[in-house]
Order: sequence, then structure tokens, then C-alpha cells
Amino acid sequence: MSALTVQHEPVSGDSWDGLVRLWEETDAPEGCKVEIIEGIITVAPPPANHHNFIAAKVHRRLLAAIPENWEIFQTLNVAVPSRSGLYIPDVVVVPEDLVLEDDGNVISASAAELAVEITSKSNASHDRIAKAAGYAQAGIPLYLLIDGHAPGGATITLYGEPGNGVYRVLQAGKFGETFHLPAPFDLKLDTSNFPMP
Repeated sequence: MSALTVQHEPVSGDSWDGLVRLWEETDAPEGCKVEIIEGIITVAPPPANHHNFIAAKVHRRLLAAIPENWEIFQTLNVAVPSRSGLYIPDVVVVPEDLVLEDDGNVISASAAELAVEITSKSNASHDRIAKAAGYAQAGIPLYLLIDGHAPGGATITLYGEPGNGVYRVLQAGKFGETFHLPAPFDLKLDTSNFPMP
């Protein structure tokens, strides 16, 4: 199933706080993903089963590799105000004390050690471009893009060394290959069972 994205343009001149307030007040159906991408509030339906399967496999693999005081989330809201962005990564790894610092429902994206996005057909460009730039701007050390909708076939790309709002490609491969995540994770990710969308 393809995800549909409904975009609502913010009122001209909205401050970041005003945009976040609109995001909080957005009345979306249960399970929909409501994000702010480059100043636009987007609403997408729940991900397809193959998408959830991949997220679960990555989550399970990461559990064995993270320190005891880090956690893995699939519904954590991370903010990048400098890019007018508030994203919900498909998988994100964050030290637990940084999640618990605030009793709100948003944390700074800079708290994350790894962000993982799994593309959906209708909004893959958000994951490839806007979110990659946002995560790099926030200084997230590693960004893993699992792109089942890439032109030429499904790919997996690891970005790192963020600087000036851009990442360097550390590793790229195709579905079916074994992929290595470097320290602090230092794990092999078998993508042979990743379903094609």
C-alpha cells in the first residue's frame, strides 16, 4: 500500500513554537504519522506491513549492540527547529537520560546516535533529501536510509560525518547484502530477508 501525504501550509510568518502548536493540534486518524517537514505539516497513513517488518528486524538487531543506557524507539518525535523539521524516525537510538530530561513529547534530534528511515513510495523524497539534511544539521552521527523505492532497485545507505547540514556516504548496498554498521554499534545487518515493496 502506498502512503498518501496530505500537506498543510503553515500560516505565513509562523514561528517555530506556533508551527509546533499546529502540529500538536492536528487531528489525524489513529496510527497516522504527523510530521513537520521543511515547515509543512504532513500526515501519512500507517506504514505498510513490509515497512513494519523491516523496522522490527533493524530494531531487534540493534538491541544486541547498544549500551545498557541507550534505548531504541519507533515513535519518538525529534525536532530540528533550524530546518523547520519535526520528524518521527522509523527507528531511532537515543541515550535514555536524554529522553527522560523533559516530560514533553519532543526531544532535540541532536540527542540521537542513529536515525533510520524506511521509505514509502509516496514520500521517499522526504527521507532521501529533507530528513537527511535535517538529521545532518542536527549532528546525528549516523543516518541509515533503507530505500525500497530507489530508482534501479532497493538500496540501503549509511550516512555519517555530518557537517554543514550534509552527510558523507559511508556505505551503500542493495537489499540482499550484509551491511555493516560501524562503532558504536559494530554489527552486521542481514538484509536478505528485507521484503521488496
